[in-house]
Amino acid sequence: MYAITIPEPGGPEALVWDEVPDPVPGEGEVLVEVVASAVNRADILQRQGHYNPPPGASVYPGLECSGRIVEVGPGVSGWSVGDEVCALLAGGGYAQKVAVPAGQLLPVPEGLDLKQVAALPEVACTVWSNVFMISHLRPGETLLVHGGSSGIGTMAIQLGKSIGAKVAVTAGTKEKLDFCAELGADILVNYRDQDFVAEVRRATDGAGADVILDNMGASYLDRNVRALAVNGRLAIIGMQGGVQGELNIGALLGKRAAISATSLRARPLGEKAAIVAAVREHVWPLIEGGHVRPVVDRELPMAEAAEAQRLVEASGHIGKVLLVAPQRRS
Repeated sequence: MYAITIPEPGGPEALVWDEVPDPVPGEGEVLVEVVASAVNRADILQRQGHYNPPPGASVYPGLECSGRIVEVGPGVSGWSVGDEVCALLAGGGYAQKVAVPAGQLLPVPEGLDLKQVAALPEVACTVWSNVFMISHLRPGETLLVHGGSSGIGTMAIQLGKSIGAKVAVTAGTKEKLDFCAELGADILVNYRDQDFVAEVRRATDGAGADVILDNMGASYLDRNVRALAVNGRLAIIGMQGGVQGELNIGALLGKRAAISATSLRARPLGEKAAIVAAVREHVWPLIEGGHVRPVVDRELPMAEAAEAQRLVEASGHIGKVLLVAPQRRS
C-alpha cells in the first residue's frame, strides 16, 4: 500500500507519499481500507518531531479515518468484511489501509457519505469526553469554545446547542464568526480586537462561562480562570499557546473551579472504547436526526497532505480538511 511517511521531522515537505508494507490486524482488530482521513494539529506536531505515536501504534500520521472493513482479526465480533465504518486512531490514517481496534470503530451515520464521516471521530470523541463526560455541561449553562471555527469548535458549538446550553466562541475573522453564528453560537468574540473575558462576562450578566473548552494552553490560562463562573470547569485540550503558564490558585479556589487536561491518543484501549461507545450512544442519534453535522472545508488527495497541513497551520480553513485516499485496484 501507499502511506504518508515522515523520513525526517520538518516542515510540510517532510511528508512523503511512499510505498510501505500492508498492516496486519492483530487480536481484537480489523483492517480498514481507507477512503478518507482528516488533518488534525496533532499530525502537524508529529511531522515536526514533537508528538510521537504511542508504542505499538502505526508510525504514519492520521488520528481518524473512514473506510470499509476488508479483514477481521481474531477475537472480533459484531463487525464483518464489507462494513462501512469510521474510526478513532492512534495513528495510521494517512494511508490506504490501517489496522483498528474494534472498540474504536463507529458505523456510518444514516444520511452521510463515507468520505464525510472521516471528519467525525476525533472531534466527536474529543468534545463529548471533555465537555460532557468530564466537565458535565448542563442545559442552561454557558460553554466558551476557543477556536470556534475549527473542527473541534464546530462540533462543540453544535453539541452544546443540542443540549440547550448558551455557546460563546472566539475566532479571528468575521467570516469565521459568522459561520459559528450559523451553527448556533450565541456570543461571538474576535480575539484579535476583543477581550473574551469582558465579552463573556457582559453577555452572562457578570456570571462567566460554566465550561471552557481550550485549545491554547499556557497563554490563555489566567484569562480562562478569570472568565470562569463559580463552580466553572476549564477543559484544556491543546497547547497552541505554550506549555507553561502561571496559575492563580486563589482565583481558582474563590470560584470553586476545576481544571482538567486530556488527550485521546495515548489513552488505554479500554478508555478509548468507552468514549467511542458514549459517542455512538449520544452523538450519533443527533447526527442522524439532522441536529449535528460534520463541517468539511475541503478535500485534497492524500498524496497532497503537505498542502493540507500548510492550510491548517495557517488557520486558513473552517471545520475539517479531508485527505482522500486513492482506491486500490483489486
